Amino acid sequence: MTPAALVRLRVRACGQPAQQSPATWQHGGVTAATHSTLFPQAPDTADAVLEGLDPEQREVATALHGPVCVLAGAGTGKTRAITHRIAFGVRAGILQPSSVLAVTFTNRAAGEMRGRLRQLGAHGVQARTFHSAALRQLQYFWPKAIGGGMPRLIDRKIQLVADAAAACRTRLDRGELRDVTAEIEWSKVTQTVPADYPYAAAKAGRVSPRDPAEIAHLYAAYEDLKRDRSVIDFEDVLLLTVAVLQDRTDIAEQIRAQYQHFVVDEYQDVSPLQQRLLELWLGDRESLCVVGDASQTIYSFTGATPDHLLDFRAKHPGATVVKLVRDYRSTPQVVRLANGLLAQARGRAADHRLELVSQRGPGPEPGYTEYTDEPAEAEGAARRIRELIDAGVPPAEIAVLFRTNAQSETYEQAFADAGVPYQLRGAERFFDRPEVRKAWAALRAAARFGANDSLLDDVVDLPSQVRAVLSGEGWTTEPPAGSGAVRERWESLAALAGLAHALAAAKPGATLGDFAAELDERANAQHAPTVQGVTLASLHAAKGLEWDAVFLVGVAEGMLPISYAKTDEQIEEERRLLYVGVTRARERLHVSWALSRSPGGRPNRRPSRFLDGLRPGTTATVGRTGPGSAAHGGVERGITGSTVAAPRRAQRVPARCRVCGRTLTEAGEMKLMRCEDCPSDMDEGLYERLRQWRAVQAERSGQPDFCVFTDRTLMAIAEARPESPAELSRIPGVLSRKLRSHGADVLAICAGQEPGGDGESD
Repeated sequence: MTPAALVRLRVRACGQPAQQSPATWQHGGVTAATHSTLFPQAPDTADAVLEGLDPEQREVATALHGPVCVLAGAGTGKTRAITHRIAFGVRAGILQPSSVLAVTFTNRAAGEMRGRLRQLGAHGVQARTFHSAALRQLQYFWPKAIGGGMPRLIDRKIQLVADAAAACRTRLDRGELRDVTAEIEWSKVTQTVPADYPYAAAKAGRVSPRDPAEIAHLYAAYEDLKRDRSVIDFEDVLLLTVAVLQDRTDIAEQIRAQYQHFVVDEYQDVSPLQQRLLELWLGDRESLCVVGDASQTIYSFTGATPDHLLDFRAKHPGATVVKLVRDYRSTPQVVRLANGLLAQARGRAADHRLELVSQRGPGPEPGYTEYTDEPAEAEGAARRIRELIDAGVPPAEIAVLFRTNAQSETYEQAFADAGVPYQLRGAERFFDRPEVRKAWAALRAAARFGANDSLLDDVVDLPSQVRAVLSGEGWTTEPPAGSGAVRERWESLAALAGLAHALAAAKPGATLGDFAAELDERANAQHAPTVQGVTLASLHAAKGLEWDAVFLVGVAEGMLPISYAKTDEQIEEERRLLYVGVTRARERLHVSWALSRSPGGRPNRRPSRFLDGLRPGTTATVGRTGPGSAAHGGVERGITGSTVAAPRRAQRVPARCRVCGRTLTEAGEMKLMRCEDCPSDMDEGLYERLRQWRAVQAERSGQPDFCVFTDRTLMAIAEARPESPAELSRIPGVLSRKLRSHGADVLAICAGQEPGGDGESD
C-alpha cells in the first residue's frame, strides 16, 4: 500500500489536535550566520538593503508582488538577489518574516541563506530544504490528521531494500542494492507506484539494474515491509505531507495562513513530487518567486526536471521574469568557454540558455593538454598544481573535477607522490570503498595461498593474475551497461587492474605479493590525517561551489559524455555537466584528457566532442545558434488583462471523485477523477477513436503509445468529453506541452470532427 493510501485509510480516525504552539513547526533553530563581507553590520534602512545591487538584481529585490521567475546564470549572484529581496520586503514592512518560507535543496544552501538573511536584518525568516519543511509540518500535524505516534523515520533505506529482496528470494549484491534503491527513490519522487514502474521507466529512458517487472516487485515488497514495521523513508515525508494536505483542507489552510510568501531556489531541480507539495502550500495564491537555470540541470536521473522552470511563464502569464547574466565569478576567458559550450547545445533547455557577461578583469586563457595515459594525466595535474601552490595559490582554492568517483584513485596517488595535500568531496576514499576493500583482501589471500587457487592455474604474468582474482569479485573485461553503483563498482575494480599493468611495466617480474604490498603502501600513505588541501570531486558534487583554479580531467569521449549516454537528452545533460564544471573556475581553468587508460595501452581515445570548435585548432561539429539566439539580461513584465494568450491551468485543489465525492489520493484514480469501482460514463466510441489517433501519432514520432497519452488519460478524456482548451487542461495528464501539441486534435475528435494537425509527441 502506498503512503498516500495509508493516510487515506487512517485519516478518518483523527486524533486530538496537538496542544503545542504553532511556533513548534513554524520556526526551528536558526544556524549561525555564514561569513560574508557584504554587510558586516545589518543595513540601517530598507533602502540600504538595495545598495550595491546591479540593475537586474535590484529588479529581483523590489519585485515583491505576484509570481516572479529569476533566470540566473552561473556566478550571477542569485543567492544575493533573492536574500536581498526577502530582506528588503521585511525591512520595508511589506513581508512579515514569519510568513516567508524560502526553500532550497541542501542543508548547506539553506544554512547559507539563513546566515545571509540574518546579516541583512531579516530575522525570523524560514529557509529550509523541502524535506526539512515537510518533516516539521508532518510531525506537528500527524496527531491531528492521522492520530497516534508518527512512524519512525529511517535514515538509510538500503537495508530495508535488502530485506525486501530476501523476502522476494532475490539475490542482490551491494552494487545492485544501491541501484535498486535509486530506482525506488526515483519512482517515489516521480509519483510512480510499483505497478506503473515498468512503463514509467521505459518512458523516461532509464536503464534498470534488473528486469523492470522484478524492480516493480521489489518496490512493492519494500513498501509492504515499511508498513509492517511502521517506518517511513525520506520520500514518504513528502508523499505523506502531500496526502495530508490533499485530504485535510483545514490543515492546508492553517499552513497557508502561516506562509504567505514562497521563494524556491534551484527550481530547475524540483521533482514532480516537490512541485506538487509546493502547489499545495500555495493554494490559489501566486505569491511565489522561483530561481533557476535550465543550463545547470544535471540531476534528471534522480527525477529532477527543468520543465516547471521552463513552463513557469505559461502557467503564470502575469509573472515578472528577470534574467541575471552578469557573471561576477569568472574571468572573460572562462565565461567565453562556458558560453561556447552552450552555443552548440540542442534541446529545450538550450533554447532558454543565458549568455553570461563577465564583470571581472581579464585572466589567462583556458589550457588544454593531451596525455598518453591516465596516470600521466594525473601526474601532469599534480605537477601544475604543485607549481600553483608554490606560487602562492592556497590549496583550498584549487579543485580537480572528474566525471566518476572511480577516477579519484589515480589522482589520490599522484597527489600523494607529489606531496600535494588534498581532500575528497562527495565520495569515499578509494581504498575505503567496499568493493576495493573486498578485492584488496582477495588479492592478499591470493598472494599468500595462490598455489591452491584454481583461478590462477593457467595465468602467469601479474596483470593476468590480478584480472583472474578480480573476476572472482564480479569484474568483467567489458563494462556493464547503464550507470549507477554497478558501473562505479566496475570502474573501481578496473582501476586495480590498470594498477597491475602499471606495476608490471615498471617492475618486470613483479608478483602478486609485490602487488599486495604496493596496495598496502598506497593505502597507508593516503590514510594520513587529512588537511585542508586541493579538492578532488565529481562534477555532480561540485555543483554550487567555486575555486580560483579548476582542473577538468578525463574530458574524453566515453567519459564525457559518458559511454552509456545514448539519447540526445542524455548527451545534452552531459554537456550541461561540463558547463557546470567550467563555471566553477574563477581565474584559471585547465582541461585535459588521456589517449589511453593505462601506460602502453592503445591510444584510441579522442577529446570530448564538446570541445570541438572551442579548443585551439578545432572546428565545431554542431552548429545551431545564431546572433541573438541566447537570452540576455533584463526584465520581462507579465501579461495582464484580456491579452493573456496561453490557457492557464487551474490551481490544484484536493481531488474528489466526481461520482461519490470521496477524496482521491491514488494516481490512477486522480487521473480518472473517480474511484476505480465507481460507475464510468465513458463514451466507448470516443475512447476507441482517441486510441486510433494516438497510434498514428506514436508511429509518426517513433515512440510508444503511452508517450502521447496513457490509456488512463484517454479514458478520462472520453469520460469528460471536453469542449474547450480550458476544460481539456483540467484533465490530469494533459500537461501544457501536450495541450499545445495535441489539444486541437483531441478537441476535434471529441467534437466528432477529423483531427487536422500533425501533432508531436512529448
